[in-house]
Amino acid sequence: QVQLVESGGGLVQPGGSLRLSCAASGDIFSMNGMFWYRQAPGKEREWVASISPRGTALYADSVRGRFTISRSNAENTIYLQMNSLKPDDTAVYFCKAVSSGLSYWGQGTQVTVSP
Repeated sequence: QVQLVESGGGLVQPGGSLRLSCAASGDIFSMNGMFWYRQAPGKEREWVASISPRGTALYADSVRGRFTISRSNAENTIYLQMNSLKPDDTAVYFCKAVSSGLSYWGQGTQVTVSP
């Protein structure tokens, strides 16, 4: 079992920045890829970014160049640095981890981008 807890969300103006974190605990020794997703009201959950155990990152077209995913293996934490935020980035952001073929989700953290 793996537990994930997101934090760092909040209200920010367009063009601003936020850094999200996702702390992992439990049986994390077999944990593989980790991901950020987001879900806006009335919309399907959308993949945002992923990072491999070696640190290779991939991004959705909508966030590439603005968001950066990273990980701190020593702290069992991944991050999502979000810059140049737009109102369309408003969503609940979820962390996902894959371990032993199973997916684990955090509870989500709200990001609101508004003037």
